[in-house]
Amino acid sequence: MYLTAEKKKELFKDFGKSEFDTGTSEGQIALFSFRIAHLTGHLKTNKKDLGTEKALVCLVGKRRRLLDYLKHTDIERYRTIIKKLKIRK
Repeated sequence: MYLTAEKKKELFKDFGKSEFDTGTSEGQIALFSFRIAHLTGHLKTNKKDLGTEKALVCLVGKRRRLLDYLKHTDIERYRTIIKKLKIRK
């Protein structure tokens, strides 16, 4: 399995407040970004996998909504997370 419990804890520790704080926007965005990268790699080899493509589109939408929420509530946290994850220019 590509996403183990240890990998999740590492993501939440790096981007959230702690490894057990799974509810922060930054931690969720980091988790979605990791899953998006994995699904993108899968779709490069399996072009006709429409189920995975739909899941990828849904994940991108969820991440976009979380980023929009973070942008409206706290612009500094938004700028920090996009810089760490290199999502935008």
